[in-house]
Amino acid sequence: MEWYLKVIKNYTGFQGRARRKEYWMFALVNAIIGIVLSIIDAIFGITLLATLYYLAVLLPSLAVGARRLHDTGRSGWWLLICLIPLIGAIILIVFTCQDSQENENSYGPNPKAAAF
Repeated sequence: MEWYLKVIKNYTGFQGRARRKEYWMFALVNAIIGIVLSIIDAIFGITLLATLYYLAVLLPSLAVGARRLHDTGRSGWWLLICLIPLIGAIILIVFTCQDSQENENSYGPNPKAAAF
């Protein structure tokens, strides 16, 4: 939950780098909350809660995605590759699963090195 809240608090932070753990923990908690809200929506026959939630986390999701790509040495604009059906999502998953660049890159210092 700590990683999720860190991303939510830094919702406009498109600068810098995000570790794999930060990105994937946010994605996990985001998915769990989305599933729970979708189930609640289905029980009551509405689509309001999940829709409002996903709109609320759209900007933080884009920000952490861009920072994750920065950590692998890529521009945040690579998020647009998801617009290519199926192949784009697969490529983005591969990019986000890759390890950080070990040294400082043009987006900032390695957050892994700062954690030790």
